[in-house]
Amino acid sequence: MVAAVLVAVFVVFWVTREGSGESAAGDRIEHIHGLGVNPADGKLYAAAHNGVFRVGSKGKAQRVGDGGQDTMGFTIVGEDHFLGSGHSAAGTGGPANLGLIESTDGGKTWKTVSLEDQADFHALRFRHGNVYGYNAGQLMVSGDKRTWDTRGQVGLRDFAVSPSDPDTLVASGEQGLMRSSDGGRNWSERGAAVLLLDWPADDQLWAVGVDGKVMRSADGGEKWSDVGAVEGQAAAFAVHGDTLYFATAEGEILQSRDEGKTWDTRYS
Repeated sequence: MVAAVLVAVFVVFWVTREGSGESAAGDRIEHIHGLGVNPADGKLYAAAHNGVFRVGSKGKAQRVGDGGQDTMGFTIVGEDHFLGSGHSAAGTGGPANLGLIESTDGGKTWKTVSLEDQADFHALRFRHGNVYGYNAGQLMVSGDKRTWDTRGQVGLRDFAVSPSDPDTLVASGEQGLMRSSDGGRNWSERGAAVLLLDWPADDQLWAVGVDGKVMRSADGGEKWSDVGAVEGQAAAFAVHGDTLYFATAEGEILQSRDEGKTWDTRYS
């Protein structure tokens, strides 16, 4: 029964990963795919179907730069340093698949790094000097952003990398939580019905379940504690310090400052 529910959620997620909102400033965020906080300015950034946006604390969003690419994969490496992937904006004549793209000015401009026309990473992580990306059913890893090692064929929605071990990963799959101890080459099922993940510290692995439960694990996903719940169809999730961020497929961004117990609207 759990497996059937997870498969249904995965299908719905990929087919209906849509939703939009318009801020008071007039900038419209369509189909949010990723969230992250830029350490250069402490602001929340949202990667979306129509570019990358800076999201203010009062519900206003501003597109960063002129790039309107469909930013499917997104991760923040450091101050004003972003990595992304996805598709060129309609009508620009750019490649259908962007491969790995990089910005070192807070998303104002982007350059192609590798795999142009070859890869569309739907999930990206940067940790231990490596880029981890999920493309078309394959987990791929690069130490220089240009040459890639395909680690394994696996069906997953999201994944996270251990803060202390580059070879330990957890992922959300069709059968629930999965874990790898060899860099993503092999996986074992752990059973928890999770959908979105973030792992900011060794003793803080966070997850949003398929039912909206917000969970935390202090031992890398072996045991979980339910800490709260969030409403809305899941699109993206990120943890920064004491704040949790959750984007819905309907176009809202919610935030919690009490470890997921209560949520308020950051953007709609």
